[in-house]
Amino acid sequence: MSDKKKSPAKKSLISWIVEFAGEKKGQYIVSVFFALLSVACCIAPYFMIARIVRQLLAGVRDWNLFLRECGITAAFWLGNVIFHAISTSMSHIATFNLLGNIRKKMCDKLTRVPLGTVLDMPSGSLKSIMIERIDSMETTLAHIVPEYTSNIILSVALLVYLFLIDWRLALACLAVVPVGFAAMCFMFKDAAPRFKFALDKTKVLNDTAVEYINGIEVIKAFGKSKSSYERFVIAAKEGSDCYVEWMRDCIWPFAFAIIITPSLILSLLPIGGIMFLHGSVEPSVFITMIIMALSAIQPLMISYTYHDDIAKAGAIFGEVGSIMNLPELERPASDLKKPADNSIVLKDVKFSYHKVGEDSPSLQPASQSYATPSAGDTPATPPHSCEILHGINMTLPQGSYTAFVGPSGSGKSTIARLIASLWDVDSGSIEIGGVNIKNLSLEEYNSRVAYVSQDNFLFDLSVRENIRLGRQNATDKEVEEIARKAGCYDFIMSLEKGFDTIVGGSGAHLSGGERQRIAIARAMMKNAPIVILDEATAYTDPENEAIIQKSVAQLVKDKTLIVIAHRLSTVKDADKLYVIKDGVIDSSGTHEELLAKGGLYKKMWEAHIGSRDE
Repeated sequence: MSDKKKSPAKKSLISWIVEFAGEKKGQYIVSVFFALLSVACCIAPYFMIARIVRQLLAGVRDWNLFLRECGITAAFWLGNVIFHAISTSMSHIATFNLLGNIRKKMCDKLTRVPLGTVLDMPSGSLKSIMIERIDSMETTLAHIVPEYTSNIILSVALLVYLFLIDWRLALACLAVVPVGFAAMCFMFKDAAPRFKFALDKTKVLNDTAVEYINGIEVIKAFGKSKSSYERFVIAAKEGSDCYVEWMRDCIWPFAFAIIITPSLILSLLPIGGIMFLHGSVEPSVFITMIIMALSAIQPLMISYTYHDDIAKAGAIFGEVGSIMNLPELERPASDLKKPADNSIVLKDVKFSYHKVGEDSPSLQPASQSYATPSAGDTPATPPHSCEILHGINMTLPQGSYTAFVGPSGSGKSTIARLIASLWDVDSGSIEIGGVNIKNLSLEEYNSRVAYVSQDNFLFDLSVRENIRLGRQNATDKEVEEIARKAGCYDFIMSLEKGFDTIVGGSGAHLSGGERQRIAIARAMMKNAPIVILDEATAYTDPENEAIIQKSVAQLVKDKTLIVIAHRLSTVKDADKLYVIKDGVIDSSGTHEELLAKGGLYKKMWEAHIGSRDE
């Protein structure tokens, strides 16, 4: 993304609204127009009252005239209600469309951000921003755009009118405004950092709650309920305390400002009274100013009540902007060159993670944001900038079966994820069929690669629909046939509703092994020419592992296969094994060749056989 792109911190609330309103911008404009009519109708009765008072002072006693003018006043009040309803309805429709556009654009943005970046963003924070925080702006935006705008405009117009009546009395009305404004400034002192601090604490609470709920089984199994729940209690207390302390500091200046600022007659009455006694102002003018000063209270009050909401909306839009400005994968809209085949070549590939900050436990690629390496590939104590891969060179011919093995944290999963385009390399290149993957569109690349990890996500849909995600136009018959080939047809049919069984959020109603078998069926349905299996049998028992191995053989027939495995016996038949150690290739060759060489692979094999026999 361009460095010249406007920072979210520098964009005004109106800029965000214009950016996301889309085709509903016109509705906002119309809603402002009707809001102006509504506020005008709200103020107009004061003009009518002032007119009636002036007529009474002038000795007019035409009661039919007064009755007609009272009827006009009532019509203005009715117009206020009708125009306000129309304005609010239109602004709410536009706002719901705006919020929908925000979510759509955020989701679209996340599809262009490296997948590893998305996976490693705390789910609680993402959910909080995309659901609760965006939802919380609905009332604010639906009322700010028409009501705040119209009330400010008419307040200015009313002020001009007061000066036209008598500039001296108009200045007398405004004498209290600087006092109220000073109180408001004191209230809003440090508002931005305070609100950001409150948002951060709320994020921590969301993340802690999600972590606690997801880990409740482990917490109970190991008797850590007290310590784990204590973390949640602390996060909840800190989340509430920051708001309570903020409100406690603001309550008195806010109360003073909200009372003193709209009280224009507080200064008008004594100053105007003195002027009246000295004969420098006519009674009708003085009374008109008093009545019109009272009419200015409502728009001023409404305008002031939105200042806090505007600050909050701006902070939330800043969070949205932080996601919208995440670095994207460097990919063209269409392929610059078509790959000759499905071979894979890595040339001097280097890749780094770096620490986000001293207080942050997460890691991210040095060239990206918010990304964390897999648990198996992350060093226990990474430095501030941690290079994981140090110049990887390898060639994987089309239709070959290649396995990556090595100690935990060696970098083998990182290599696979770079090939799967979860991140971009820092330097060097990855080529498919002689074409750098950065020159392939995401659509083309995704159609060529099927990636199956040990932590496969299933949507809260039926088994059938989860498998169909591999190819959305697949028929029910094709789904069931793929399930047979994947070796999961029998267990699916044993479920309560067979293929129509809902798997639950993240596949919670199924075991880890069952989820993996469905994920493999989904990958088979995709029928991609390149298949990457990252610990795809990690959660399976030996009996089901044999079934999965058989289904994998069906899946990878005539395809380029990459397998990452800790159980060496599952990959000993690979065409070539790469032994990865500390981010470099320690050795490579067939199973027999590596045993003959001795070294790290032989030690790992002997340890594996020994533990299996034991």
